[in-house]
Amino acid sequence: MNKISMTRRAFVTSASAVGLAGVSGLALPYYSRANQRPAFTHGIQSGDVDATSGMVWTRTDRPSRVMFEVSSTESFANAVRLAPLDTSPASDNTVKRLLTDLASDQDIFYRMVAADLADINAVSEPIVGRFRTAPASKRDIRFAWSGDTAGQGWGIDETGMKTYATIAKHTPDFFLHSGDTIYADGAMKDEVDLPNGGKWKNTVLIDEKRKVAETLDEYRGQWKFNMMDRHVLALSAICPTFYQWDDHEVLNNWSDSKDLSADDRYTEKSIHVLAARAARAFHEMTTIRYEPSEPGRVYRKIAYGPLLDVFFLDMRSYRGPNGPDMQETMTPQSRILGEQQIKWLKRELANSNATWKIIAADMPLGLVVWNDGSKKVGAEAVSNGDNGPAKGRELEIADLLRYIKNAGISNTVWLTADVHYTAAHYYNPDKAQFQDFNPFWEFVSGPIHSGTFGPNGFDMTFGPELKFIKAPTAEQGQNLPPSAGLQFFGLVDIDGATEQLTVRLMDRDDSELYKVTLDPVRSA
Repeated sequence: MNKISMTRRAFVTSASAVGLAGVSGLALPYYSRANQRPAFTHGIQSGDVDATSGMVWTRTDRPSRVMFEVSSTESFANAVRLAPLDTSPASDNTVKRLLTDLASDQDIFYRMVAADLADINAVSEPIVGRFRTAPASKRDIRFAWSGDTAGQGWGIDETGMKTYATIAKHTPDFFLHSGDTIYADGAMKDEVDLPNGGKWKNTVLIDEKRKVAETLDEYRGQWKFNMMDRHVLALSAICPTFYQWDDHEVLNNWSDSKDLSADDRYTEKSIHVLAARAARAFHEMTTIRYEPSEPGRVYRKIAYGPLLDVFFLDMRSYRGPNGPDMQETMTPQSRILGEQQIKWLKRELANSNATWKIIAADMPLGLVVWNDGSKKVGAEAVSNGDNGPAKGRELEIADLLRYIKNAGISNTVWLTADVHYTAAHYYNPDKAQFQDFNPFWEFVSGPIHSGTFGPNGFDMTFGPELKFIKAPTAEQGQNLPPSAGLQFFGLVDIDGATEQLTVRLMDRDDSELYKVTLDPVRSA
C-alpha cells in the first residue's frame, strides 16, 4: 500500500462527519424497508490490531451484503476490494472480519457499503473508519485505557460520554477497555434525582436498558445502547479498541456460586445460561479476535511492535466460586485465572522479546473487593483481606509473580480498572507477606462513564504502596454521577528512542492528575 501524509488528527473530523453518516438512522422512526436503502445502525469499529492485521466491525438495519474496501489513502485510491460478507438476524445483523496482509506502521482506511439482500440494488451510504497498524521498528507509541461504561444508572445525558471524546483528543494508537464494558445488570430510568437537588436526565434510552438483561437480544441491546453515544462512535471510527471483560457484561460479581433465587429482577435463574448469552453478545458486538482452539476465549496477546506486547487476562471465566478465599493449597476452586490460562501467560511472557510487557487485568491485585460489600465478606477479586501469607486466589498470583522473577522476565506493568477510581500502586516485596517477586507497578483507572466509588482498602500480601489516588471524599459520598467530573482514564507513552514508559492518570476534563516515567530494565 502507498504511504500517505494525512495525520490521524485530521481524520478525526472527516470520520466523524462522513464515516458516521449512517448513524443518523438511530433517531428515525420506523420506516418501510420497501422504499428505503439499508443503513449502518451503530457506527464502525476496529480492534485487536497488530503489525499486519486488524479486526473491523459494523451492524446493518436488515440482512445485507456488506462490501469492503481497504486503502492506505483517505481517497481510497488503489483500494483493495475484499469478498463481501452477509449479515443476518442470527448474529443481529452484525459483521466483523480480520483484515490481513497489511503494511506495518501504516494508516489503514476501510470503507463498507451495504446492499439489501432482499433488493440487492438498494445500496447504503458508505461508512468509513481508520486505524494504524503496529510498527515493525521502534517508534513512539501512545495508548489509553479505562473501564466501566454506563454503570449505576448513569447513561447518556446531554453531554454524553465525554471521557471518550477526551481520549480521542490524544489520538492514541489504541484504546484498551479494561472490562465492565457494559452494565447488563444496571437498569436505567429517564431521570435520577441528585443529592444537590438537581436531576440527571438520560436523554437517550432504549427498552433493553430499562431492565436487567436476560435474553440474548437484551444483552445485545446493552451494547447497542453504548453505541448510541456520539463520543463512543467518534472514538471507534478513528481508534482501535482492545476489549476484555469482567462481571457486568453478565451481572454483578458473577461466578459459579452466584445464586439468583432471591433476586426478583431475574426470571432466568441460571447463571450459566445468562453467562452464555452474555458471552455470545460480547463476541458479536466487539472486535475481539476469534480463537479457533477455544471459541469465545477472551485472554490473548497482542504484539504491538518491538517495544510492546499486551497480555489480556480473563479473571472471570475460569475462576472458582466466590467465597472466603482462604484455601491453603491451589485447587480449581481457589484459582482466578485457571490452569490453562496461567500456562499460556507464563509461556507467552517468557517468549516475549518486547521491551515492555503490559498485563491488562480486569481486576486489581492488592485492593480488597468484597463479594458482599454491605457485610464486607467474601473475595470478589484476588485479595482476601487478611494481610497474611498467600491464600486462596492469592496463591495463583504468587506463583505467577515468582515465575516472572525466576524466569528473568523484566518490565512488566499491570493495568486495571474495576474499582471506579484512579490510583498508582507500587508492589514492594520488602513490605509484603509474600516476598518472592520483583517490584512492579499497577495503575488503576476508570470509571470512563459510570458512578465513582472508593477508595478500597489494601491487602498487604503483595506489599502494595499507594503512590497516588483520586477518589470521592467522605463528604462527596459514593456513586457520584459522571457530571461530578470524577471520571478517569490513563495514557501510556513509550518513547521510541529511550524506550522509557510514561504513565499519566487523567480525568474527563483532560487534567493530568499524576505522572511517572519508568526506565526499562536492560537485559544483561
